[in-house]
Amino acid sequence: MTRINEDKIRALFSAYRDRGRQKRYFRRYWITRINAAIRGNLVCYSYSIFIHNMYKKQLLLNCKILAQIAILNINCLSMISTEIIK
Repeated sequence: MTRINEDKIRALFSAYRDRGRQKRYFRRYWITRINAAIRGNLVCYSYSIFIHNMYKKQLLLNCKILAQIAILNINCLSMISTEIIK
């Protein structure tokens, strides 16, 4: 009976730990997608400069939405980046 309880506790702890890891991995994945799309779009600057300029222009989009835009509609991302450059 105690072995079952120990296994349950270990499973709950692993689930808790892995939820945090999953969030980290997805964030890293989104940042990589955005950075690749920006550099491939001949804008020639990095993700951090892009995000900084975006916040200065008050275009508030999160990483997940920007990554989806980068994959599904690259023209929209280029419009956003040219708006930031202006």
